[in-house]
Amino acid sequence: MKDEKFKDEILIATNRKAKFNYFLTDFQECGIELVGSEIKALRAGHCSLDDSYVVIRKGEAFLLNMNIPLYQGNNKVFSHEPTRTRKLLLHKSEILKLAQAVDREGYTLVPVRCYIRRGRAKIQIALGKGKKNYDKRETIKKREDERNISKAMKGKWVF
Repeated sequence: MKDEKFKDEILIATNRKAKFNYFLTDFQECGIELVGSEIKALRAGHCSLDDSYVVIRKGEAFLLNMNIPLYQGNNKVFSHEPTRTRKLLLHKSEILKLAQAVDREGYTLVPVRCYIRRGRAKIQIALGKGKKNYDKRETIKKREDERNISKAMKGKWVF
């Protein structure tokens, strides 16, 4: 089921920290404005979404701290800055909806996945509410319990 939904995508990077640090809701797909050497680096599979976030300024959405390392085939003259601010391509109504949600207490826009669909680079962003420490401990406990249950079901239980 899940594979059918994403079968025409080439996944480049996921932000695993986002799922741990935030309660994620309202997922939104958006395009990203890139220069030539950046898309070449993305197609080669080089990208990091750790510590990146989205801000909305003057009715436009921007992605900050997304690291796309330099493409090795380019010379230094036509290269890009790895962590530059990149513009996200969204409709005005989508930006306004997200801006209203971010204005609420404790919400932020977090990039979750970076992928290529039909030759275009896309970013999936989500509205996130920060988790407290006890929420994070609860997530770890739940993950460990699921792992123990799956081991017990396979008959590989070790005490």
